[in-house]
Amino acid sequence: MSWLDRFKFGMKKTARLFSFSKIDASSLEELEESLLMADVGVPTTNAILDSIKKKGAKDAESIKSIMKEEIINRLAPYAQELEINNEKKPFVVLMIGVNGAGKTTTIGKLGAFYQEKGYQVSFVAADTFRAGAVDQLKEWGARNNCVVYSSETGKDAAALIFDAIKSAKEKKDDIIFIDTAGRLQNRKDLMDELKKITRVIQKTDATAPHATLLVLDATVGQNALIQVEAFSAITPVSGLVMTKLDGTAKGGILLALADKFQLPIYAIGVGEKISDLSSFTADEYATSLLDG
Repeated sequence: MSWLDRFKFGMKKTARLFSFSKIDASSLEELEESLLMADVGVPTTNAILDSIKKKGAKDAESIKSIMKEEIINRLAPYAQELEINNEKKPFVVLMIGVNGAGKTTTIGKLGAFYQEKGYQVSFVAADTFRAGAVDQLKEWGARNNCVVYSSETGKDAAALIFDAIKSAKEKKDDIIFIDTAGRLQNRKDLMDELKKITRVIQKTDATAPHATLLVLDATVGQNALIQVEAFSAITPVSGLVMTKLDGTAKGGILLALADKFQLPIYAIGVGEKISDLSSFTADEYATSLLDG
């Protein structure tokens, strides 16, 4: 099953957007409700409905055509692939996000993706609070045949990261992915630790981290907006990775995120396999949202 099929499966959990045959006030209200249920958000929903009214849609098919155009226009600028600057060795990628968002799995998948492109990759198991997270990343390292830097449970994550980047430089790694502990946006102590991690990374290279990817769980819906605001206040976020799109009816949150933050959407996840992380494509996303 392709990522598009998996996403469509998730979107079937919400009301269909087009269950009417003629256009009147009640059908537009129904459309508005469906968009909000999909977590498109109030501002973006209103903008889409205004476009439909201005362009004089006459039936469900014309509405669908207008909406698809609107969605693609809003998302296409942010459908990007993470570009690796080959002059930065290693290119440091810091992965951040709340507990359970899927950071470790995403690192494993991204590592495999860039190895296939010929890059030498290594991982840092900097979630030193949970032995399970370290073991999980080591499994991905073994699967990808790449080095995983780790330390004893409870050790200082920033110190581990510092040593790992130095070692990666000596080994001439192209990319180093740093897995950090999941942290709730309202936990000041954990967010302060993230500030410390960023400062320590910059001691190894003043331009690092070269990319900071915020991993978001699609099932949290509108709470994703709060997470982006909170993490962006601590460290500059380069782009987003959205996971668990196959298990949610809230996939419209990507529209709300794009409209509010204008951040690149580097990838979407729809499962646990390596192949279940895909580049984000605005056209395919619009198709799955409207035909869910």
